[in-house]
Formats: sequence, C-alpha cells, structure tokens
Amino acid sequence: MVDLIPLTCVIVDDNEMSRLALEHFVALTPGLELAATLPDGLAALHFLQTHPPVDLLLLDIEMPHLNGLELIRILPQPLPAIVLVTSHQNFAAEAFELPVADYLLKPVDYVRFLQAVQQVRDFWPRAAAAPAPIADNANIFAKVNGRLVRINFDEVFYIEALSTYSVLVTATHKHIVHVTLKSLEERLPFSHFVRVHRSYIANTHRIDAVDDHQLVLGPYTIPVGKLHKAELMRRLAPL
Repeated sequence: MVDLIPLTCVIVDDNEMSRLALEHFVALTPGLELAATLPDGLAALHFLQTHPPVDLLLLDIEMPHLNGLELIRILPQPLPAIVLVTSHQNFAAEAFELPVADYLLKPVDYVRFLQAVQQVRDFWPRAAAAPAPIADNANIFAKVNGRLVRINFDEVFYIEALSTYSVLVTATHKHIVHVTLKSLEERLPFSHFVRVHRSYIANTHRIDAVDDHQLVLGPYTIPVGKLHKAELMRRLAPL
C-alpha cells in the first residue's frame, strides 16, 4: 500500500453544522490532518497569517465580514490548495478567476469530498508527490478523463483556462485536464511555454505572428493581455 503524503487542512465556514460535517469527513479520510476549524474569514486570515502554512483550505464562500472570495485575494503566499464549499450551484463569476482546486456543493457528499481531496493530491504542487508532471523530452503524461495520456507538447499550440480545468489545444485534439492554469504553468518543464493572458499560455515555437492584441498560432488566434505583452516580447527576442 502506498503511503499518502499527510495534508494539513483548515475548515472555514460560518455554519456550525457544515463545519461539523466537514470535520467528520476529514476524520474519516486517511492522510488528512485537521489543523483548525474556524467560523469566519477574519478568524481564518488571522490563523493563516500567524501559523505555519497548511496544505488544504476547505472554504465557505458566503460569510459575514469577509467572504471566501475576498479571503483568497488577501491570503499570504504561497496559497494552500483551496476547495470552495457553497450552497449555490451558480458560483460568482470572480470565483472562476481565482486559483481554486475544486468546488463542493452543500450538502457535501463524502464520495464527492474524496474526489476533491484526490484532485488536490493529483494536481496541486504542494500536495503532489512529484514536483512536476512525468516528462520525457517533449512528452508529458497528463491525466485526461481519469487515465494517463501521453501528450507531445511540441504539438500543443496553446493552453486555455477553463474554470478549474485546462485545455491543451493541438491541431487535431483538445485535451481537458483537471488542473488549474496557474498550477500547470508552475509545473511545466518547458521554457518555450509562456503566459500571454490570464486565461492562456502559448507555445512560442508555434507563434506565427504577433500584433498589439493577439497571437496567431497556426489555425488559431488567441488574445494577448497587456500585463503579459512585455514578457512575451522579451522571450521572443525580435530582431
């Protein structure tokens, strides 16, 4: 049996019954160690600023004084893996722009809870057993639809964020992997992949043209963000 890497976790929810349910799930789950259970965002902020870093934050969205999304924006770096817990199926639009590993809908089902924990173990850098995906030259094994698939990154034109997923786009396929764009960016072992927009990473070997607002990569066109344009041009080193 493979030993699991211990993950320390913090529960933050203003609903006592929700906290108790999550505490029970944590106690049932091998490899999870509860560091604290906190009733609101302000208490969580104080705890995370004054204690050693934790690996996993189980975080309610709607809380008084400081909600879950506001807390994420002001948390000290490096961030733990964050799993949002909410009563609403329609998440706030800004939630999809934040570095969140997964979302759980209340009332939380234990099987779904285990899936979220496994997603954190598989893809979040601090919780994963390996510091990077398994790579061999241009190839990486990525988990697609529950199985490991060999992807030749020389063939990838760009990578697009899709909520907590990333889409690897080649000439013939779109591989959807359950890992955030930020996490994938940190773990890619290839220097020719560069962030060009908050939602896109481009393969510089595939760029055919650049203008003020977009890139042309073979048959595809993707936007270039103002904040990323200077770094892109530095990496391309135009004559």
